[in-house]
Amino acid sequence: MELYLDSVKFDEIEQANNLGFITGLTTTPTFMHREGIKDVDAAILKLSKMVSVLQIEALGDNAEQIVAEAKRLLTLGLDKNKTVFKIPISLEGAKACKMLTSEGFMVNIHLVYTIQQAYLAMCAGATYVCVLIGRGQDQGVDTLTLAAECVQMAEEYGFDSKIMFSSVRNLEHIRNAIDIGCHTITVPWSIMKNMCNNNLTDIGTKQFEDHTNLTMTKAKEVVTTENITISKDKTIGDALIQMTKNKLGAVIVVDGNNQIYRIFTDGDLRRMLSEDNGSLLTKKFTDVEPNTPVTVDADATLMEVSDILHQKKIDNIIVTNTDGIVGLIDIQDIV
Repeated sequence: MELYLDSVKFDEIEQANNLGFITGLTTTPTFMHREGIKDVDAAILKLSKMVSVLQIEALGDNAEQIVAEAKRLLTLGLDKNKTVFKIPISLEGAKACKMLTSEGFMVNIHLVYTIQQAYLAMCAGATYVCVLIGRGQDQGVDTLTLAAECVQMAEEYGFDSKIMFSSVRNLEHIRNAIDIGCHTITVPWSIMKNMCNNNLTDIGTKQFEDHTNLTMTKAKEVVTTENITISKDKTIGDALIQMTKNKLGAVIVVDGNNQIYRIFTDGDLRRMLSEDNGSLLTKKFTDVEPNTPVTVDADATLMEVSDILHQKKIDNIIVTNTDGIVGLIDIQDIV
């Protein structure tokens, strides 16, 4: 199924065309008016240089005027093999279609709301027969069934016309076009750019990114290094102030040679508070038993770090290398 963009906004057209796979662009005089475009010919020429196939309106009071307008538009510098002329369905429009297609022009007969109109367009050799789904539904017309009937008619009677599903209002319309078997669809950018949106896809993508990050990123790349150590001569109150000020879940208590004495975590604080005799905050770390913190090499992956944190049931781990302390990782840094 061919995919067209339905727009006249140059920024949208550039974004869609940069995808590299849209068939082309459909426009309408209504779009031109809405965007305040006064030099329509100049806009058409500019659009023709932006897309692979351009579908533009050719209007007139009779077949001869419609044909003349299509040929005039070509003189602007359009490529006959990359331009489709859109003509509203009518007897004169069908006649103009036959005249143009007989000369090798491509024609889109549009504003089709009945199977009889579609049949006439196919008989006239229309390259595209365009059913306006949303507009028809607004008026109570079962345009989905109509589009399906048009596809069936084209296939059953061997018409070469492609059935175009247009006036797309929502993502479900795109599914409808696929289910019906339409040959082409034209979609506004506001809907096209959301065609990939799905919460389950977002969740899966995030999981893959997280797992890739865990296996590719090293501990030394995510460590916190600022204000993570405190001298064992300091008090627990000093450590609490430092942790709070720097939003840390732990600090590394070191001796005068910058060797690890212990790690002090917010979990340690809660445990000590339950045993506090009223002097906890003024107690120095020299009066607190040292411990043996869990460490990990700076070149370990985040996956390895995560495994250690979960196995040891801890929230903080000290990152080291041969020179000593590199930094501190909190479990929230990798979750």
